[in-house]
Amino acid sequence: MHDFLSLTPEVAAALHDGRAVVALESTVIAHGMPYPQNVETARALEAIVRANGAVPATIAVLDGRIRVGLSDEQVERLATGTDVWKLSRRDLPIALAIGADGATTVAATMIAARLAGIAVFATGGIGGVHRGAETSFDISADLDELAMTDVCVVCAGAKSVLDLAKTLEYLETRGVPVLGFCTDDFPAFYARTSGLKVVRRCDTPEDVARILRAKWRLGLAGGVLLANPIPEADALDAAEMEAVIARALADVDARGIAGKAVTPFLLDRLKELTGGRSLAANIALIRNNARVAAQVAVACATGE
Repeated sequence: MHDFLSLTPEVAAALHDGRAVVALESTVIAHGMPYPQNVETARALEAIVRANGAVPATIAVLDGRIRVGLSDEQVERLATGTDVWKLSRRDLPIALAIGADGATTVAATMIAARLAGIAVFATGGIGGVHRGAETSFDISADLDELAMTDVCVVCAGAKSVLDLAKTLEYLETRGVPVLGFCTDDFPAFYARTSGLKVVRRCDTPEDVARILRAKWRLGLAGGVLLANPIPEADALDAAEMEAVIARALADVDARGIAGKAVTPFLLDRLKELTGGRSLAANIALIRNNARVAAQVAVACATGE
């Protein structure tokens, strides 16, 4: 194991025995949801992963170590801390060197999962190409990480505040397979479809596992994106959400918000503008992603 990694005994034993393990990110705890929903969701995700036959490994940086698997006390620390960094690839070595507490984004969670030997990771939605990126050059590090790091990321698409068409174009350029779980369409986070197509539809976890094995046995470095639509009962109307997102983005411009502060502000603003429905949808979709990720991890571990 890597010098900077600390695995819980449960995670270490599962990896040693070749059993299914699912990585979970911690940005949702520290920056993605208000307290106490963040703690409740973190614990629910771990329970869902276990109920579907895999071992959960929530990842964060605490006390100069990458923690793969968190105790209840560590989850509370992330959820209530006032100086928890939001860690991407750029920030990870700095936080480790100075002993900062940090919640891992998609990119940093992928790095940690790969170091630990975890092949499947469940999140809400990936970052991507921001609207107006042709002038701002604002493109999430998640996309390049997907091109480099051998992890399957299960998500409800990219966050719908992004330019989804450009995000898919970027992923194509970087050679990242974008699969749809029981769908031909790329989901738009709160909505089940964006009107854009995935590269390949997979109707079972075993279909996904076969593609993962083929990719990595060929020596093709980089991840796979498995897009899993929000359950129909929890989905929000796409047209309504587009109008709400436009209003929230206008608020971002009016207040001069930039960089890492944009996404947390937008999530909070969307919650306000939808009367809490966006938060409920966010919780529903990430729970659904944890379920599917566990099933994919089991299929990978059993070789089916």
